[in-house]
Amino acid sequence: MDRIGLRDALSFDVLGPVRVRRGRSEIEPGTRQQRLILALLLIRAGDAVSVAELVDLLWESDPPPSAVNVVHRHVGLLRRRFEPGLPTRAAGSVLIRDGAEYRLRIDGESLDLLRFRRLVAEAAKSSGEPAVALYRDALALWRDRVASDLRTGDRVHPDFVAVDRERFGAVRAATDAALRAGCAHLVLPAIRLAAEYEPLDEALQAGLLQALAADGRRVEALAAYADIEHRLAAELGIRPGFDLRAARDRLLGHDGPAEGSGSGSVGPALAGSAAPRDGTKAGADRPAFVRPGAPPGGTTAGSWTSAGPEPSRPVRAEPPAQLPADHPFFIGRRAAVAAAEELLAADPQATALLVDGMPGVGKTTFAVHLAHRLAARYPGGQLHADLRGFDAGGSVMTPAEALRGFLWSLGVAPAAIPAEPPAQASLYRSILAERRTLILLDNCRDWGQIRDLLPGPGGSLVIATSRRRIAGGGVPAVAHPIHLDLLTEVESRELLVRRLGEAATADRAAVNEIIARCGRLPLALALVATRSVGRAALGLPVVAAELAEADGRLTGFGEAHADLEAVFSWSYRALTPAAARLFRLLPLHPTGELSTEAAAALGGLSLRAARDLLAELGAQLLVQPGDGRWRMHDLVRAYAVELGEEHDGTAERDAVERVHDDDEPSAYATDSPPARRIRDAPHRHR
Repeated sequence: MDRIGLRDALSFDVLGPVRVRRGRSEIEPGTRQQRLILALLLIRAGDAVSVAELVDLLWESDPPPSAVNVVHRHVGLLRRRFEPGLPTRAAGSVLIRDGAEYRLRIDGESLDLLRFRRLVAEAAKSSGEPAVALYRDALALWRDRVASDLRTGDRVHPDFVAVDRERFGAVRAATDAALRAGCAHLVLPAIRLAAEYEPLDEALQAGLLQALAADGRRVEALAAYADIEHRLAAELGIRPGFDLRAARDRLLGHDGPAEGSGSGSVGPALAGSAAPRDGTKAGADRPAFVRPGAPPGGTTAGSWTSAGPEPSRPVRAEPPAQLPADHPFFIGRRAAVAAAEELLAADPQATALLVDGMPGVGKTTFAVHLAHRLAARYPGGQLHADLRGFDAGGSVMTPAEALRGFLWSLGVAPAAIPAEPPAQASLYRSILAERRTLILLDNCRDWGQIRDLLPGPGGSLVIATSRRRIAGGGVPAVAHPIHLDLLTEVESRELLVRRLGEAATADRAAVNEIIARCGRLPLALALVATRSVGRAALGLPVVAAELAEADGRLTGFGEAHADLEAVFSWSYRALTPAAARLFRLLPLHPTGELSTEAAAALGGLSLRAARDLLAELGAQLLVQPGDGRWRMHDLVRAYAVELGEEHDGTAERDAVERVHDDDEPSAYATDSPPARRIRDAPHRHR
């Protein structure tokens, strides 16, 4: 009986993507809204959550009149996932309602958050290496930020942020305990990860420096300090605070070169590798890592006199090599690669290749691959920046931020970088005029964001990616567009074979079904392949069947459907409210393509307004024009369906009625999943 109970016991994870398991089998938590409800219930760890809080969680503003009923329906669906045999209106024993509140009945071992808190509490009561081991075990429970698969909006719920802070507090406590016990190596991976998540948290960064030094990695610690110093200057315009400077000074107080450092130098120069002999504080006036032409730490730019070149000119440093690694499973795109190389051969003055394509089509992967192919032609090195043009948190990188980072990478001291963006751009172009450099700009929002990052004459090249077409009168003739389309059937099959090996060659029918359900979209195929590797015992036929049973919805991708939602949402959030509304209505049309007139009928719009909004959707590459009609990829369509169900109420029936009245009856002959749902639903007729 006990074995049966253990086998059927529910367990939950929220320290990362939200997961639910019954024994060893994973349970799909449902739609995004259902997973959000579950995440908040898990974070409360058995405490109550009011319906009002859940409404606020699901709708940032202006919840629909049916919001409370929608919450109750989602809770009911969650209940039946946890207890499959539960009658429709039964209370259940896991997700419990108490008046206008809900809570989960959960114990300390069935939720990773409660296990984390227990281990941290035990560690705080212990000392020495046993305490460090407990901290290590607690931090190992974290797979990402809290509910990381649900962070696609512009705001993060305060409860999510509070639990993230618990993690970082535990990291600081673990660092102190490990340094006292002399076993920093036990928690160094957790410290590194936390420092990556919070790059501007000076206390965390200081702890990382101390842990690296304690583990015999002083050179790496000094390089990390230089990176932190630059980031603080570039993003906040400040110098490191007391904790960071104290950590640096302790690093510089060691005699002799650091272990594994060879000559003891890092980058262009390493200052203060030995303690001063005049009794002054170690490293008080010297930086850990000196960019060429940079003033010493603790010295203002105005009081510093360099023995080298003027600070307004860069010192020639080692060429930067900032390209991300090429994708090990890159396939296809032969025509696009050939087109890029032909453009460069035909136009020696070309300064930019502008790569666009719909969300998930593989723009970044292609651009990185192309950059690696071309890198040898650019001896001045390679620069890279993610411009975060469609970032979920709204932290779009400005051209000035990118220019400061590039100038620093090219050898200009932070104090010598001009304050005004036009002067920064002028200095940047002047440097690139003397160096053939390759610049990769990922995730660009528009032409205005990259205009000042283009080099002048001199042979340098920008490769830029964007999920919208970068066009306009300001785009020069030396900037050439490259549009990425979906993979071909052959390339799609090759992608699955490269990732799955023999499993993808043994069952051609299952592979064909997967390719069809993914719509030849590289991201969707890659997510299915990754999910299949983790469930190898089930086989591809089961994966194909799950996609088919989902009937055109993203939930067929399991937990990976959150990744698809996130990628599509970046383009959706860039729309105006009117275009976003039309996007949600387009799936109500029963075919995979529609005319401008049909779109106008769906939205109750004039032809001119519909034409303008469709053009906006087309600019974001959420729809594609062709032969006087507009097409939407099946997975984008599925995403729009989910958005419509979450945000629109009676508009759906009204829109379908308008389609009945205004569109051709033959349009309903299609058998696509969204069309079936609309066609088979009850309609009103005038």
